[in-house]
Amino acid sequence: MSHDPLFPAARPRLARRMAVGDGHVLHVEECGPADGLPVLFLHGGPGSGCSLGQRRLFDPGRYRAIFVDQRGAGRSQPLGGLAANTTADLVADLDDIREALGIPAWLVFGGSWGSLLGLAYAQLFPERVLGLVLRGIFLGSRDEIDAYVRGDNAGPGGAHAAFAAAVPAAERGDLLGAYARRILGDDPRVAGETAAAWLNYERALIGDAPLAGPPDERQLAKARIQMHYLARDCFVAPGQLLAGAERLRHLPGAIVQGMADPVCPPQVARRLHHAWPEATWVPVAGAGHAALEPAMARACIRALDWVAEAAGVRVG
Repeated sequence: MSHDPLFPAARPRLARRMAVGDGHVLHVEECGPADGLPVLFLHGGPGSGCSLGQRRLFDPGRYRAIFVDQRGAGRSQPLGGLAANTTADLVADLDDIREALGIPAWLVFGGSWGSLLGLAYAQLFPERVLGLVLRGIFLGSRDEIDAYVRGDNAGPGGAHAAFAAAVPAAERGDLLGAYARRILGDDPRVAGETAAAWLNYERALIGDAPLAGPPDERQLAKARIQMHYLARDCFVAPGQLLAGAERLRHLPGAIVQGMADPVCPPQVARRLHHAWPEATWVPVAGAGHAALEPAMARACIRALDWVAEAAGVRVG
């Protein structure tokens, strides 16, 4: 039996609601000591929001961990709001939060969609970043999105067939477009049913059971935000994040990648490492997408301590 590497569940020391403009109010919480080493946690999705389990990745005696539910996600309002909700908006929010919290610079820790957002933030504000830990790399490219929707990545038998069968046969040549039209459409019943199929496809790939019932408000918001972003190539120019790696060469970084990840496959992480060879490559054999599974969690926790130490910051 694998030893659980996660830290005990922590209650937030502070929780705030922060208005960032455009009608958006973000939920921001902190765990760990006020004088701890600040680390920004970036959740996945886009649109997933932060979870209680993610707090357990951070040593509560060392790190001042800041968790942000991004625009439209989790406990932020308006839930599922798509207006003024782009990657550039999210990046600007993060630096506004950093300034409001009085943090000169922080570590950045992001997985999946959070790895894309972390790269975009660090490339725009490298002077505000002490180092990066990125897990399950997603760069927002059309190739990645198409491969996911086509079912090119290894996954359980039948998962993609069920995913494709949720839309009419005549529209299966553009599955993403078909899903986006329904999830973002005006018919609540169709939107709910199609969102359930979209979410259950991801759940099948990461080994989770299907939803027990119709999507709740947060789950529907996640599906809406994902359609909004994925249909627009995540508001990132082609090749932007790989080219921007030039701005990160002086920063300590770690790329933690599950080598059996069917959602964000290893070849994408390898592309990033090729563009940013100074980053430490941390492959996790046999691991999938889930950050809290023991092997991945252990690798992420160790990578965070290493990056902090490489940044010249004492963590204990």
